[in-house]
Amino acid sequence: MAASSGPAGVGGAGPSGFAFDSGLEIKTRSVEQTLLPLVSQITTLINHKDNTKKSDKTLQAIQRVGQAVNLAVGRFVKVGEAIANENWDLKEEINIACIEAKQAGETIAALTDISSLNHPESDGQITIFTDKTGVIKAARLLLSSVTKVLLLADRVVIKQIITSRNKVLATMERLEKVNSFQEFVQIFSQFGNEMVEFAHLTGDRQNDLKDEKKKARMAAARAVLEKCTMMLLTASKTCLRHPNCESAHKNKEGVFDRMKVALDKVIEIVTDCKPSGETDISSVSIFTGIKEFKMNIEALLENLYFQSKENLSATLEVILERTEDFTDSAYTSHEHRERILELSTQARLELQQLLSVWIQSQSKKTKSIAEELELAVLKISHSLKELKKELHRTATQLTADLLKYHADHVVLKALKLTGVEGNLEGLAEYACKLSEQKEQLVEVCRLLRHISGTEPLEITCAHAEETFQVTGQQKNNANLKSLKPDKPDSEEQAKIAKLGLKLGLLTSDVNCEIKKWEDQENEIVRNGRNMSSMAYSLYLFTRGEGPLKTSQDLIHQLEVFAEEGLKLASSVQVFSKQLKDDDKLMLLLEINKLIPLCHQLQTVTKTPLQNQVFLKVDKCITKTRSMMAILVQLLSLCYKLLKKESLCYTKWGSAGLCLHFQFIAPSL
Repeated sequence: MAASSGPAGVGGAGPSGFAFDSGLEIKTRSVEQTLLPLVSQITTLINHKDNTKKSDKTLQAIQRVGQAVNLAVGRFVKVGEAIANENWDLKEEINIACIEAKQAGETIAALTDISSLNHPESDGQITIFTDKTGVIKAARLLLSSVTKVLLLADRVVIKQIITSRNKVLATMERLEKVNSFQEFVQIFSQFGNEMVEFAHLTGDRQNDLKDEKKKARMAAARAVLEKCTMMLLTASKTCLRHPNCESAHKNKEGVFDRMKVALDKVIEIVTDCKPSGETDISSVSIFTGIKEFKMNIEALLENLYFQSKENLSATLEVILERTEDFTDSAYTSHEHRERILELSTQARLELQQLLSVWIQSQSKKTKSIAEELELAVLKISHSLKELKKELHRTATQLTADLLKYHADHVVLKALKLTGVEGNLEGLAEYACKLSEQKEQLVEVCRLLRHISGTEPLEITCAHAEETFQVTGQQKNNANLKSLKPDKPDSEEQAKIAKLGLKLGLLTSDVNCEIKKWEDQENEIVRNGRNMSSMAYSLYLFTRGEGPLKTSQDLIHQLEVFAEEGLKLASSVQVFSKQLKDDDKLMLLLEINKLIPLCHQLQTVTKTPLQNQVFLKVDKCITKTRSMMAILVQLLSLCYKLLKKESLCYTKWGSAGLCLHFQFIAPSL
């Protein structure tokens, strides 16, 4: 017998009449999959053929299955007892269920112990053949007790998730109160580890859930936590750098509040608690409404008194009112809008025709009236089907247009660049454009939710809509009046762009020189590679790209770049000591050019220029470019001199080296 599963448990019924229903709801796939093999084995025992003549092969097979069930239960009970010992609040319940399972397993083993059944002295033995009711009773007790243990163990998992959430929440509260970078970094590191643990537990839970709606809700909540974790980092850093900025604090509060709501949603899902006042997402979906409406009108063919005409009219009006999300959208084309309105009017007219025929059919129950009613149902069903198609075409067209025109993120990149430049007018302009894109995204999500057709997809679309709404308010919460920009003129902008481009080309030259070296772990190579990587980040900064987001990030990167330049100079000086005087002199001349530039760059980064950001950036990039040009020369020269030294060693060989050692030995 194939076992089946349902909301109340795992079970099935065979010729013997055996069926299992634990009365306990199984919500996870892991519990269900654990029970199915056990159900299969037990039903194999119970549904065997009661032949008068029992072959040895049949008897042995039955006994093997019974013993296998008992052994499996024994192993299961040991694991259950171990879980009980680690969870004192559930220990008593788990132990009772384990005892019941063990007893049931032993009963099944005893009833299937039929090895001596064909011998005369065993005539009085109680077996599966003489007490089938006892086997069924033991089987039900076994499955019920095993299910209890599994569900209690599942509560342990839920408890782990709750504990993990509480740890994350406690650390978040500490993060909200930090006043220094050092304290923030320390606590955020702990927070990161706790979030990783929470993500692992909730990810496993999401994959284990049977209910697709719960899986979708869990995925939405986890997505919020993932995105907000990075936003929390940047929002907190901004508050620490600008403690008097009101908008920065509001943005930070918004991120923390959203994370707390998402954490609560996860707990609601795993504990199966639905907060009061929560609306069912399906109530706002047009496709779901059409599906229910069609079921109601088709039911009229079976039962003329199934619905009232008022209910049908009201239901259709609710559906057609929701199509206003499509017709009122500024992004819907004129053709789509007209077609939706036309189909809506047609649906209303055909419902009136259906209601008229329906009233006649209640008084005149003739064949012709029945056929006319069926035709009226088919007509309105067809109209609604065409309406669904048009709504689907409209939503997918808007989505395709959105992806086509905004896939390259031009506005977002421009917003970043104007922010770095301190361009107040440009920042306001691109913030407005980004807000328009946000509104378009919100509308598209709303329309996609209407045409999703399944509750999990509706939940996903609703989550996306909410995300764009909330984060959009946070991209627009900037207090633009508090900024004091040093607006560059077009000549300054062109100069910085040109310097940045040259810097990018120099990083390519440095990388080409580095590739020549056989020993990539050489100290000079390592210093040069680090400088090249940092210079490339500076180049990306001039384009509004890369990891450096603010002028403060730029200054910090330049400070590290200058330090790395001094380390390189030191490494080259060590290398020069093994060279001849002429070669050493060439290297020292290049080093003497590099060291002063490093000190000058350090001075520029530490000198406040009030709000003249572009002047400071200009000076820093100029110094960096000069240092990179020297780096190219140094790497090339060091490589040539290293090759030269290597050739000398090869020419003299080990004998020459020994002779050289003997020559200098007396002076040691």
